[in-house]
Amino acid sequence: MTRNDSSLIAFKISTPPEETGFRLVGAHTDSPCLKVKPNAVTVNNGYAKLALEVYGGVLLSPWFDRDLGLAGRVTLRTRSGDIQNRLVDFEDPIAFIPNLAIHLDRKANEEKSINKQKHLPAVLCRCDDEKPSFDGLLREQLHREYPQLEVDEILSFEMSLYDCQIPGFVGLKKEFIASARLDNLLSCHAGVEAIIHSSNDTNQLLVLNDHEEVGSASTSGAEGPFLLSILHRLCVTEENTQRAISHSMMISADNAHGVHPNYADLHEPGHQPLINNGPVIKLNSNQRYATNSETEAVFKHICQRHNLPYQVVVVRTDMGCGSTIGPITATRLGVRTIDIGVPQLGMHSIRELAGAKDQQVLIQALTGFYDLKDWPF
Repeated sequence: MTRNDSSLIAFKISTPPEETGFRLVGAHTDSPCLKVKPNAVTVNNGYAKLALEVYGGVLLSPWFDRDLGLAGRVTLRTRSGDIQNRLVDFEDPIAFIPNLAIHLDRKANEEKSINKQKHLPAVLCRCDDEKPSFDGLLREQLHREYPQLEVDEILSFEMSLYDCQIPGFVGLKKEFIASARLDNLLSCHAGVEAIIHSSNDTNQLLVLNDHEEVGSASTSGAEGPFLLSILHRLCVTEENTQRAISHSMMISADNAHGVHPNYADLHEPGHQPLINNGPVIKLNSNQRYATNSETEAVFKHICQRHNLPYQVVVVRTDMGCGSTIGPITATRLGVRTIDIGVPQLGMHSIRELAGAKDQQVLIQALTGFYDLKDWPF
């Protein structure tokens, strides 16, 4: 099942859910980025620029001096009067956000302040004459991707910039994955692989929610009704749904902060997860993560059974931590939940770094969770 073209729930049913519950894995599909504003194109000093809005907690400085592509969803009316959605991807770099030269900002390396309104508009092209039409650009791209589509009018769009540099294995030993949006498409990929390759002997459910980076409060976010409505439909009655939840557990998979070798003092001593040392169990006494001793024990049991490494993390006592869909789903459903994730560096940057080994371990751990027969609940 999908919702808003951006959230997905997949499931396998083997036994009556009210008797045996579900093994649930959750992750989120969205990542911090720069989204195009409705009145998209402005002209200033002979340049056509793209007006942009910040989505989520973006690390802004890496977006400068990058080759930027444009992709997203266009909602249109056809000549026959139908309203349709179409996904488009310009693929080629069409925009650029240039840094100010060091000669004009001598203190740029000591103190850099980015004004989101003034400094983020992306350069599209030189413009001496008529301002480019953004609707016209979308029409041209739609024609390239959907030659048979007859567009009457572009009604709306949700478009975002992205880095055109392709993912790659980096490092002296090629042990790291460098890519955009590892947080949290890496966990989405692991969840999909796990449910595909798991057995058919247990009730399994994968939920991939949108809008986690902006609080999850939407029809397709974890705070919305999507998951609960699917559980009701699978279990038929409210009584069966509640019985199923009481026998269920969820793994919320969302990347964790690996210890940064240049900023190790910002991590709690004794709880400094390393890339390629296995997924991280996230703990927080103030319930920013949903892990408790019971769910932690189940995950450790799975890892030990399959000889998989794992790590444990808490943040420094004098620092706050982020959160995930875990506490939101646990609160909304009342389902036992653990928060885990592979360690990464550069979280919320335009290009992030994770471990190649960790992805394989995460897939194995989630598959082991789906296949767990000696269910304690």
